Amino acid sequence: MLRIWGRTNSINVQKVLWCCHELGLDYDRIDAGLHFGVTDSPEYSSMNPNRLVPTIEDGDVRLWESNVIVRYLAHKHGAGGLCPVDIGPRFDAERWMDWQATTFWPALRPLFIALIRTPAAERDAGTVAKGEALSLSAVRILDARLADRAFLAGDVFTMGDIPAATTVHRWYGLDIEHPELPNLLRWSDQMRKRPAFRQIVMTPLS
Repeated sequence: MLRIWGRTNSINVQKVLWCCHELGLDYDRIDAGLHFGVTDSPEYSSMNPNRLVPTIEDGDVRLWESNVIVRYLAHKHGAGGLCPVDIGPRFDAERWMDWQATTFWPALRPLFIALIRTPAAERDAGTVAKGEALSLSAVRILDARLADRAFLAGDVFTMGDIPAATTVHRWYGLDIEHPELPNLLRWSDQMRKRPAFRQIVMTPLS
């Protein structure tokens, strides 16, 4: 059986769990990270030298990096569905997965840490202001992308939507200004209608 190490409130773990539920996969999840520990153990670091979550074990395959794991599972179990077969939509989805990791989450993460995991008296106003500005720029990119299509890689839901949607959920959940972005809101509402998204991603931010 597929084994997944990671705590359920981690955005990166949620990507993988959401993907598993979309694919109807059974898995065994082991709490790891933050107060659960585990990640600093020699056994875990032998699987994932970064000592972060998630890590998966699927038979002889061990992987870390959440977006890579989503790609792997979608390719193995969802070819023609979550993982497009046609090369154009396939790498369109891949592009948006990379964009989430290299642009969107780096913009939002400091703001998320400041507003959710840092006591109010210890927050840095500069970090908050910069995070708001950078994350707003990122969601505007998404809103523009979604102006003429239902999902990020075209007319159907794919693996490309998973990383961005988990991040957008956090953006909407923060106590900041949320300008009207109709395309983003429509797409986000579509995510919230998916049972797996509601079960895995729509949990209190922590």
